[in-house]
Amino acid sequence: MDAPVDSVTIRHAFPDDALALVRLAALDSAEVPSQPLIVAEVNGELRAALSLHDGAVIADPFHRTEPLVELLCSRAAQLSATEALPRDTRSRRGSRGVFIARLRGNA
Repeated sequence: MDAPVDSVTIRHAFPDDALALVRLAALDSAEVPSQPLIVAEVNGELRAALSLHDGAVIADPFHRTEPLVELLCSRAAQLSATEALPRDTRSRRGSRGVFIARLRGNA
């Protein structure tokens, strides 16, 4: 039997994520990383965050978050590569919107 599939959303952090980021940092015994941040949500719950400024990561220690951190790192690399492209090429590559993935099992 296959494991259940959770909905994972990778997106930029918004100002209204501040409380959830403070909670996540407290769970991880860390500080909230420097802005700008991208975050990973599982079924609408914030589970990990990565700073696009310095690469610092916070993650919920009570859930399996390695795959989420890998997704965040991959997305950060995509964003970095897009920023390195000439301006006219960037406009043809589409928006830097929300990336949604599906993970099997607990994420």
